[in-house]
Amino acid sequence: MPVAPLSHKEIEERLAELPGWSVDGDRLTRSFRLGSHFAATAMVVHIAQVQEELNHHSDLTLGYNTVSFSVNTHSVGGALTENDFELAHRVQDLAPGHGAH
Repeated sequence: MPVAPLSHKEIEERLAELPGWSVDGDRLTRSFRLGSHFAATAMVVHIAQVQEELNHHSDLTLGYNTVSFSVNTHSVGGALTENDFELAHRVQDLAPGHGAH
């Protein structure tokens, strides 16, 4: 089934379910701080695995002890879709296991 862009109201409703996340322009974003560079790297690898499972990919930036996440859906012109929020929920759920906050 093709994905469709979410309305402004739908984005606000879904964003309310994701503490710490925000919309920056046309992208859903979040940065996480971790205890070490190794922990941050492990989290990036875990996110990459989830992205492969969902066949939906974000931009990830690995810092010394940080991971920054940014996503939108290219196939609908860079708008936000359910796919973006599904991926964000999966990232949100795996973050505590890496000690991310």
